[in-house]
Amino acid sequence: MKVALITDAWTPQVNGVVTTLVELHAGLLAQGHEVELIEPSGFRRFACPGYREIELAWRPAREVARRLAAADADAIHIATEGPLGSAARAWCRRHGRAFTTAFHTRFPEILARALHIPERWGYAWFRRFHAPSSGIMVPSEGMHGILEQHGFSPLRRWSHGVDLSLFQPVAGADLELSRPVFLHVGRLSYEKNLEAFLDLDLPGSKVVYGVGPLQERLQRAYPDVHWRGVVPRAELVRIYSAADVFVFPGRSETFGLVMLEALACGTPVAAYPVPGPLDVIGPPGDGRHGGVLHEDLREAALRALAVPRQSARERALTMDWDAVCRQFIGYLVPAHDGARTAVIKTTTKLHKLV
Repeated sequence: MKVALITDAWTPQVNGVVTTLVELHAGLLAQGHEVELIEPSGFRRFACPGYREIELAWRPAREVARRLAAADADAIHIATEGPLGSAARAWCRRHGRAFTTAFHTRFPEILARALHIPERWGYAWFRRFHAPSSGIMVPSEGMHGILEQHGFSPLRRWSHGVDLSLFQPVAGADLELSRPVFLHVGRLSYEKNLEAFLDLDLPGSKVVYGVGPLQERLQRAYPDVHWRGVVPRAELVRIYSAADVFVFPGRSETFGLVMLEALACGTPVAAYPVPGPLDVIGPPGDGRHGGVLHEDLREAALRALAVPRQSARERALTMDWDAVCRQFIGYLVPAHDGARTAVIKTTTKLHKLV
């Protein structure tokens, strides 16, 4: 089938949303589907306020309309709520095309921290954006519950996966730092709650890979942390493998793909028992799912040192991209069905197109 995939998040941006969508795109092509990809590189762009390394399309409506009309796709999926996503949403509504959407990032919390506006205002705006969707794909059970409480509908639980052919344990990997090595990989931004990790009194070394708007401030405040910037994605395999524990301090993530990448490399995860980690690691327990969740993040990090690396790898093996892509296809709706249609009523029709 032919799928139109519209996203404001794409390379060279480096974040979990981009990684997820790149993997989805590759997975759909590998399964024999045709993809009309609409992403920022083909448009005039401007820097996103507060995140200057992220470039958004400037006034893309006309070109988005042209490409969607020319594609005449069997299904349309709007992955993000930015200028491209908004233009695609407007075109679909104007031409009576059904579409699905996804909720990848908890922007209401980010806006509340950065701009000091009530979270409910942000959720109200995003609820309005997603209201015409025939299915809102959500990556975790916890996020499903949060959006349900805020009145989002219809919600569909769509898990994420990891490239198990790339992310594998590398024997003998070493970062040449004093052990144990506690690692974090991700954007250095407001929503990541990085200070919760950086403030921990831990033995050995703390190392952080990533860039973002808080980079200079955090580097000045924590000079003893090893700041390593950004590396090619393939290089992360060795880095994950060389760490003793991957520490994930986020409390407002929709999923947390970096945790899954670390697990695939055999590195146990320490995190809070909140949506995202609960879906990747499972309920708090003894580490049998590859990590330790605890409200005391230091306790989680220290206990994770005892988690067998094989347990971490085995947890990741349950989340491969082939199954994730098939689930995604199953949630799409035929674009020509017009007005918003319940996913459950259109799945049979859609599979006739596959």
